[in-house]
Amino acid sequence: MIINDKIFFFFYNLAHKSVFGDKFIIFFADIFPYLVILIVGLFLFFHHDVLPSKNPFKTFAQKWKEITLVFFTGIAAWFFATVLKFFIHTQRPFLKLPDVVALFDKTGYAFPSGHATFFMAMAFAVYFEHKKAGYLFILCAVLIGFARIAAGVHFPVDILGGFILGILTAYLVKFSREKLS
Repeated sequence: MIINDKIFFFFYNLAHKSVFGDKFIIFFADIFPYLVILIVGLFLFFHHDVLPSKNPFKTFAQKWKEITLVFFTGIAAWFFATVLKFFIHTQRPFLKLPDVVALFDKTGYAFPSGHATFFMAMAFAVYFEHKKAGYLFILCAVLIGFARIAAGVHFPVDILGGFILGILTAYLVKFSREKLS
């Protein structure tokens, strides 16, 4: 058994043990990502005092670059992941391994993980501007990635590939922004 499969089964063996455990995994794999997007947005808005300011539209116009840059980085990374999936047709674990039953339905190819790519890119975009918050969002991206392995919808290599692509995309956007400034 290759190391990818061994790591996969280490996490996947956490699933199908209890209803609560499965719901916990599903939460971090499928619901928590939406909360992370909301938390990132709220952090950027409140960190820059956009909403509580006397003129939120004016304040937003002044701070829009950073806010949109974070989300642009995540969306660009997700786009790159989607393009790679088009060329690299990697099956998901529940299709490749006969004994694996995913905790939720997922279609499409697996490598690289779009979730891992998007959330790591967004986390690094935050990290470049706000180190402490960036660490928190990197941890969130890692939790999402591990949960998607435990849920049976990704192999570790899919998540690792997504993390690497997300980090590279964030650095590419940061480098491009610095060169254009």
